[in-house]
Amino acid sequence: MSPVYLDYNASALVRPEVQAAMAEALADNGNPSAVHAAGRRARARVETARARVADLVGADAQSVVFSSGGTESNAQAIASAIAAGCERLIVCASEHPCVAEAAKASGKPVKVLPVDGRGVIDLGKLSKLLAAPGKAVVAIHHANNESGVIQPIREAATLVREAGGWLHVDAIQSAGKIPVSIAGLKADTLTLSAHKLGGPQGVGALVLGEGRSAVQIVRGAGQERGLRAGTENVPGIHGFGVAADCAARDLPTAEAHAVWRDAAEAAVEKAGATIIGKGAPRLPNTLFLSVPDWESPQALIVLDLEGVMVSAGSACSSGKTKPSRTIVAMGRMDLATGGVRVSGGWSTTKDDWSRFSAAWTTAYARYRARQSARVKETA
Repeated sequence: MSPVYLDYNASALVRPEVQAAMAEALADNGNPSAVHAAGRRARARVETARARVADLVGADAQSVVFSSGGTESNAQAIASAIAAGCERLIVCASEHPCVAEAAKASGKPVKVLPVDGRGVIDLGKLSKLLAAPGKAVVAIHHANNESGVIQPIREAATLVREAGGWLHVDAIQSAGKIPVSIAGLKADTLTLSAHKLGGPQGVGALVLGEGRSAVQIVRGAGQERGLRAGTENVPGIHGFGVAADCAARDLPTAEAHAVWRDAAEAAVEKAGATIIGKGAPRLPNTLFLSVPDWESPQALIVLDLEGVMVSAGSACSSGKTKPSRTIVAMGRMDLATGGVRVSGGWSTTKDDWSRFSAAWTTAYARYRARQSARVKETA
């Protein structure tokens, strides 16, 4: 039986169309800043990709700045907001570490915007934080990378605009899974990453809202209209564009995955799992579950041996399990080291979700049985 890959929120499998497009670009390599024929073909690939990526989020092509990935683009967004006059930062408690760390490194005061027990931001608290002196850049991810919880971005944007602030939205997890529009979200800046869409790793984009501009954080020559120095990764950018095109095409199918996810969710919940983010709007491809007595590294090893590849809601270092940032922000420390994230994508089938739920419920039952036997032996 072939293995099941359910770790798309970490990195999607690269789409066949993307592989073919990148191979073509690699075989016809040229510097997109060159004026000869090969250079012009490379430039055409970059600009076609720019238009495709822009179309995915309803933006103008000239608002897209390519980068090495979401981490760089998030850092550029924050730097751009500060350069535009923002004096402080308000960062969602469950934000991706790359945003939280970029905020800390900015040298500006940082306040944390809390989330409730479902993982949804507290709009009342946001209003109070915005009332403090100083123009603020507010960073709120569209969808959480662990739980898939979708934030009320439009409502937050209204508050931020009324306060004269700058709203940055990390849409890296949501784009390609649900409809995303930078204008619809009322975001000032928005970030994307190719490898979450079935594109290559190492390519991302900053998308600028109307009237917003970016500052250069990678310095050198004048590539990307002077906004990001360094010779463009033409094959990667070309692949990004194809992936964005495919993701837009497949959006109806992506949303339909919720039915398969919900069936798996019901099975693991019945077996004793707590569903993180239950009751909140969530991405259709994402299931984040936890139990208080089975740490995620152990669960991942057992599932991997069963041919099911998922990831943890926590990071492991030196044999110690670190608590999930998302679960901690939700106030559930009892579950913070047991998170298991399951996420599907373009190649996922109904059977994949069924195999996961069967493997997890069987493995967890065995684990509980072993624990009970040990308790009896020591009694």
